[in-house]
Amino acid sequence: MTRILGLVVHNWPLKLAAVALATLLYAGLVISTNAKVFPVSIPIEATGVTSEVTILSDLGAVREVRYLAPEDLGLRLDSSNFRATVDLSDINPAERRKSVDVRVEAIDPRVTVLDWEPHRIVVEFDVVVSRVVPVRAVIGPVPSGLDVGDLIVEDDEVTVEGAASLVERIVEVQARVSVDASGIDVNRLVDLLPVDLAGEVVSPVDVKPGSTRVRLPIFSDRQTKTLPIRPVVAGSPALGFEVAAVTVEPIVVAVEGDADDLVVLEVADTSPVTITGATSDVTVVATLELPDGVQALGSVTITVTVTLRPVTASRSFEAGLILVGARADREYALSTDRVLVTIGGSIADLDRLSGSDLVLTLDVTGLDVGSHEVSVSANLQTGLTLIGASPDPITVTISAPPASASPSP
Repeated sequence: MTRILGLVVHNWPLKLAAVALATLLYAGLVISTNAKVFPVSIPIEATGVTSEVTILSDLGAVREVRYLAPEDLGLRLDSSNFRATVDLSDINPAERRKSVDVRVEAIDPRVTVLDWEPHRIVVEFDVVVSRVVPVRAVIGPVPSGLDVGDLIVEDDEVTVEGAASLVERIVEVQARVSVDASGIDVNRLVDLLPVDLAGEVVSPVDVKPGSTRVRLPIFSDRQTKTLPIRPVVAGSPALGFEVAAVTVEPIVVAVEGDADDLVVLEVADTSPVTITGATSDVTVVATLELPDGVQALGSVTITVTVTLRPVTASRSFEAGLILVGARADREYALSTDRVLVTIGGSIADLDRLSGSDLVLTLDVTGLDVGSHEVSVSANLQTGLTLIGASPDPITVTISAPPASASPSP
């Protein structure tokens, strides 16, 4: 018995390791027997990418997945049941490339992912920068029998944003315009393309805004015509003001276009000049609002001036009289102690005026005993004027007070 027990416990660590290895091999055999291989394309997604970094390389896809799943679920699995990711939260943009681990997980918790290919990929990346670049319109071939006018592009500059290695190659952004054989004027939004020195499109790069409006008149029978400029005023000035005059410089402009378009055109309107709420003269540089297919010859600066003035009116008030320059040793009698006066000025100033605010005066400085005709004066604020008074003039009777009686001796 002792001998048998000795044989059992002899080299027991080695025997225990052999049992464990056999168990693992058996478990591996069972798993390998039940594991399923899924030949599929699962796009690899990047996680943890900040806005300062952009991915340059194609991350590719996981090509094969080995997994364990219940029998009733295995036949229904497809690529949407798995997710493949790489974590780029700790990358250094200065490195430009890095080898990272690929992780695959099943969406359904009943599925256990055993293995996948590939386990690692190399990712190329760059720092994100932005730059302002000019916009240039490029006109395509012009069909025979047609002529083009001056090209107008709404945006002079735009912002390009993307990988530094791409953005630094961009020299301009082009708006490429094609001319239709029908001769229809171009007035539409055109996509903007960032290009390098050789004129090749640089991609992928974001352009903000991604398009701009381009206007290009197409002529089949070009003619010129001189038109008077008509300034267009929009809105109303502040309360109490009105438009006194509207002037434009220059007063005429030379335009060109097809004969059919010019024959019905009598004036060239300016863009609206807004005077809403204005209390003083408004001077702006306006543009011409010409119909499609018609444009001004050369560069023209249109200056519109709207002259404002206060709206004037008149109102009547009744007010008392005050003597100015009266002597203490004289007595003064007035033919009336109240006068009806008419005051003129802007409506705003008149609205702030009341009879109690008026100061009407009679200047009796230097006048001696007797009756005198004295005109009414008013001390008014700037902008108001005395139009008339009734009655006017006022009769002022000046007398000396009676001498006091001498005392008896």
